[in-house]
Amino acid sequence: MKEISFNNRLRQVLMIGLILFLVIVFINQLYIFLPGILGGITLYILTRKLFQQLTLEKKWNKSATAILFIFCSLLIISIPVYFSVIMIEPKINSLINNQEAVMQGVKTFSDKIQSTTGFVLFSDKNTQAISQKISAFIPSLINSTATILTNLIMLFFLLYYLLVSGKEIEKYLNHIIPLKSENVDKLAAETILMVKANALGIPIICIVQGAFAALGYLLFGVQEWGMWGFVTGVFAFFPLVGTMIIWVPLVIYLYSTGHNYTATGLMIYSFVVTGNVDYITRLGLLKKMGNVHPMITVLGVIVGLKLFGFIGLIFGPLLISYFIILIKIYINEFTTEKEIKDLGA
Repeated sequence: MKEISFNNRLRQVLMIGLILFLVIVFINQLYIFLPGILGGITLYILTRKLFQQLTLEKKWNKSATAILFIFCSLLIISIPVYFSVIMIEPKINSLINNQEAVMQGVKTFSDKIQSTTGFVLFSDKNTQAISQKISAFIPSLINSTATILTNLIMLFFLLYYLLVSGKEIEKYLNHIIPLKSENVDKLAAETILMVKANALGIPIICIVQGAFAALGYLLFGVQEWGMWGFVTGVFAFFPLVGTMIIWVPLVIYLYSTGHNYTATGLMIYSFVVTGNVDYITRLGLLKKMGNVHPMITVLGVIVGLKLFGFIGLIFGPLLISYFIILIKIYINEFTTEKEIKDLGA
């Protein structure tokens, strides 16, 4: 009996090792598609309840309904991007067609900085270095665009099959996860809660940031302040430097045209208010929507952006929450009631 038990254990360990090896291989090879995979899971979690109501209760065709959901998702993603391109394209064309004027404005701005602080912002040497970096950035931008398109295809491809076969997939996962049913339910509830809190919170945060940016542009006399506020809100989707892509060039333009006080005021407002209102909103909103502790949000965003890129804004806090809840599940699964009481004491 001992030999049989040992052989079973050995087979179990070998099987687990093989599974882990294959998981590592798959993750390594599919890492480039990870944002699309996580995005598909996010959209599935957000739409599964409505999809099941339409297909199970109202008997809508699953495939047709899934295609309808994909079309609506694509529309929601495309509309702000389309209007941003339409609004900003004339400005980009103007910059391209008036490069001498732009360079003169940058030089004027650099001269003002030098006369005030003594720091040379744009010398011949660093201007050449910037030019080289821009030239090197263009191929990477093309590659990133191709990666984004590939991940979008992966996202909607996965979303379709998750919607059509979602019930079967959920039953299979419940069957293979080696935990008590109540702990599986805890993981599922935590996943749904965190994904909804973050996925619905991010667009709200962008709207708030765009509104505050538009208010700043209005107060400091920026022409077409509404358009610039909208574009700033769209670029707020991109973390860390998103809004700076808009307000920094505007500040440079105001300095180059001699509006020093206005430029300084807008720079301070954008740095202090526009640049930080998203963090304040994120902490308050996620705490209210999902009872998410602010520390989980902050640490999760830092970890998530490093691991997953933009989609890490959603899945980073989820990882931190998983870490905490898995510790609780481990105690619940493998610790006796006496040991739990001793830990509490």
